[in-house]
Amino acid sequence: MAKEKTLDDLFLDTLKDIYYAERKILKALPKMARAAEEPKLKAAFEKHRDQTEGHIERLQQVFELMGKAARGKTCDAIEGIISEGEEIMEEFKGTAALDAGLISSAQAVEHYEITRYGTLKRWAETLGMNDAAKLLAQTLAEESKTDEDLTMLADKAANAKAKAA
Repeated sequence: MAKEKTLDDLFLDTLKDIYYAERKILKALPKMARAAEEPKLKAAFEKHRDQTEGHIERLQQVFELMGKAARGKTCDAIEGIISEGEEIMEEFKGTAALDAGLISSAQAVEHYEITRYGTLKRWAETLGMNDAAKLLAQTLAEESKTDEDLTMLADKAANAKAKAA
């Protein structure tokens, strides 16, 4: 008979998932920055790349708090989201809609991260892992702020530019 799985097991499994995702995102952000036409969008991607390094460090701290090695587990969701972003970069390269598409792709990533970090934070609280919950809450706040910043970039310029073309 299979061992009963617990919230601890689910927490660790999801932690591995987001660790893998963050490392994939770290590799994708420079490509997105190079593809962006609007300087403020390029800067936003570069800023988020730096933040992502911090997110990875915090995740490593959470693994350490658990006495586990920081290891990722293939995240099919982030693979798909990044693949869609690459398609947009290819299909809309050189068009007025490129930046709007890049923002959309980046927000798909952010929404995935917000979901994962929100869940992990709640589970950490439930499991009495207060230090881990604080680390996860810090990253959740940064991801939410990045999403808001991307929305502002879309609203201020990218969407109107894409529409006008």
